[in-house]
Amino acid sequence: MKYNFLILAVLLTASITSHAELKIGFVQVDKILQEAPQTIESNKKLEKEFSSRTDKLKADVKSLKERESSFSKDALTMKESERDTKEKSLSQLRVDVQRKERELREDINIRRNEELGGLQEQINKAVTSVAKAEGFDLVLYNGVAYASEKIDITDKILKSLGKK
Repeated sequence: MKYNFLILAVLLTASITSHAELKIGFVQVDKILQEAPQTIESNKKLEKEFSSRTDKLKADVKSLKERESSFSKDALTMKESERDTKEKSLSQLRVDVQRKERELREDINIRRNEELGGLQEQINKAVTSVAKAEGFDLVLYNGVAYASEKIDITDKILKSLGKK
């Protein structure tokens, strides 16, 4: 019994000693994703890539609204058959605009996810580089209940990403 207690005491002492030497860092990934120069560059790239489709969609929405407004004004003076024809035409146009909007949104999301994947890879490399250079034993990402500011290395990671 005394032998087991002695082993437990030695293990506990060794554990406390090893934890005292442990260097831990914490990274706020959300902050990096918002402030990294690569994020800003990626957003500009996506905006440029989809600007013509976005502008075309805006023009289509404007045209639809103008046609709906015109129809609302003239509907009372139209013949019933003409009103039905224009109503069906507007309905079809509305469906087309909604479809184009949904497709654009999906395409933007796919490209944004592709860009985000590349950025996450760069962030991981930067975290590893900073951690090795500064002798960290453990670096944690978000999802931690509490992390002291003195172990937060987010700004170092942002600085590292800015150099690339």
